Amino acid sequence: MKKILIFSILIGILSSCSSMKDTTDITSVSLIGIITPLGMTTFQYGTHMIKAENKTYVLKSSNVQLNDYVNRSVSLIGKKVPGYPLEGGPELIEVSQISLK
Repeated sequence: MKKILIFSILIGILSSCSSMKDTTDITSVSLIGIITPLGMTTFQYGTHMIKAENKTYVLKSSNVQLNDYVNRSVSLIGKKVPGYPLEGGPELIEVSQISLK
């Protein structure tokens, strides 16, 4: 009985340690490209888009005025928004920093 209790405690400790991974690297994104207004789309999220690394991303930001960078080459840092893409659309990125390239 004592062995089963110790074994159960060890399993609990090991399983809780493995679930403490840092997932911030998975959602962080760094992109370089030209920002364009989103316009009409079949998906209904985001305000702007950027084509980077042969892929299209949709952008939104609560602290960066993306309109100030329309049709300009930029370098941006952001995070993937959980739950996207929707409706077969592109990934949604919450932009936190941006600079002209």
